[in-house]
Amino acid sequence: MLRPIALLFSGAVALSAAPALDVWHARSEIRAVEPATALKLTGLRQGDLYRPRLTNTGKTPVHVREVSLFRIAHDLSETSALYGESFQMLTQTAGTLGKPVDLAYDELKHYKLPQPADAKVVTGMMTLTPPGGETMLLGFTSCHRFNGRFFLRPKSIEVVLDTEGLALGPGESWDLEEFTFTSGPNRAALLAALAGRIGHNHPPLRFKVPPAGWCSWYCFGSRVTAKNVMDNLASIVQDAPALKYVQLDDGYQPAMGDWLETGKAFGGDVRGVLQAIRQQGFEPAIWVGPFIAEAGSHVFQQHPDWFMQGEDGKPLPAGKVTFQGWRRGPWYALDGTHPEVQRHLENVFRTMRQEWGVTYFKLDANFWGAMHGGKLHDAKATRIEAYRRGMLAVLRGAGDSFILGCNHPIWPSFGLIHGSRSSGDISRKWDTFQKVARQNLLRNWQNGKLWWNDPDAVTLSGAMPMEEYRFHASAIMASGGLVLSGDDLATLPADRLAMLKKLLPPTGVAAEFENEALTVGTVKLKDRTLLCVFNWSDEAAKIPVKLPRPGEVSDLWSGQDYGRQTALELPLKAHEGTVLVVR
Repeated sequence: MLRPIALLFSGAVALSAAPALDVWHARSEIRAVEPATALKLTGLRQGDLYRPRLTNTGKTPVHVREVSLFRIAHDLSETSALYGESFQMLTQTAGTLGKPVDLAYDELKHYKLPQPADAKVVTGMMTLTPPGGETMLLGFTSCHRFNGRFFLRPKSIEVVLDTEGLALGPGESWDLEEFTFTSGPNRAALLAALAGRIGHNHPPLRFKVPPAGWCSWYCFGSRVTAKNVMDNLASIVQDAPALKYVQLDDGYQPAMGDWLETGKAFGGDVRGVLQAIRQQGFEPAIWVGPFIAEAGSHVFQQHPDWFMQGEDGKPLPAGKVTFQGWRRGPWYALDGTHPEVQRHLENVFRTMRQEWGVTYFKLDANFWGAMHGGKLHDAKATRIEAYRRGMLAVLRGAGDSFILGCNHPIWPSFGLIHGSRSSGDISRKWDTFQKVARQNLLRNWQNGKLWWNDPDAVTLSGAMPMEEYRFHASAIMASGGLVLSGDDLATLPADRLAMLKKLLPPTGVAAEFENEALTVGTVKLKDRTLLCVFNWSDEAAKIPVKLPRPGEVSDLWSGQDYGRQTALELPLKAHEGTVLVVR
């Protein structure tokens, strides 16, 4: 077996150094399988942007494993605040440079994404804020073919593009992904600029307002029945007509992959339920895992050649290279580069849109559409391209429907979805409430710019303390994205229903926080300002709140009137959150 060979050379963009991180003078490295002396890395730098290009000037193909654009030495404090995104939606990194903290799953431990043993890896973008210093942002502003990553080691940061061992032919060039490095005192402004540049490279799909609706999963799970949906539809019609989209989640299908069939346990015809939703004046919505199938499914049994292959030429079980799937695994991943797969996906979604009347698709398990370690029908394509081609087929079939990405590869989804799940799954306990809230609020910079964020369902039933429900509802308000109820509305108490209705309609505006502490977030609306205030601690506290300008202040949940204020100290119980309305 050939061992990768590294080629070192001086950086192609030796311009003025940036504060704290000398990115533009850093060295580059190409890691290839064959001798790579004929490979040439060049680039164009315009201000904060760098567009790299890799060319093979030789006479033989070279298989390129990865391109290290910059290897940056630094002396930043280990206490520098860190935030980093990931390849998969369910992973994020926070904490400090010296002590990174996973906010959800770990890319290596859970998804088995290959990475160096001596580095902490984040993907897509990262920010660093030294104590008392300006924030530095490093990010990839495109993801057409290659996945951009950051390898964090003691005293160094490496900016890397995964080229997946593809062959670069003689005389051929690859346009690599665009990269940016910026710094400044206003972290929110840096993130807004990043979102703007991503939107330039990947024009977002537009949907006028974030949807509001109801989801079956968090009250009925995979055992959902037709009667469950119809009972909640009746409650929505009577008590909460602003929940426009009624979504049937995982459980209606007989097998993962057979989306146009109805499982016996559902107890009714899926099409009939969706038509009943439409007849009541609401929008039918449905859950689909477009890229996955289980071994017993009809699609897998009839078309094994449609799936990503292993070294043995057989369909690759996900568990051999990554997480095998949370239910009915191991899953197999459809190959989005296969023309027949593209036709299949287009047909599934066109049937659901045109014949079933579905206008909202919750796409789950999209990560497996970009699964690593498999052989593709198009040997020259990356897994990013496989996913994006598959998603384009979905969009062709779905027409004008709303497309929500869940469990998806974040950067590869740019320009392909209307909404993006921004946290892990909700559950009715404090630890999950606060964990999911932090995940969502740290992604507020994406909402309304790249897509509408989906903070997952609002779950207000159960026997938790009311202050924790107020915290949860306040975090949903602060996200500014979708609002979907996850409760059995037929049994939801009146006071919880009243709280839910105060979240409607969604504002479409995410709160802006001063820093990663996420204590007070400001939502600026045309007719009012909302101040979302959170006590994350286990003790009661008085939270200082400074108003952007003097105004009449009241509490959204309790209705308490604070009169005209310029600032106040807001007493909150442990685990309590609230929303102040300033007019």
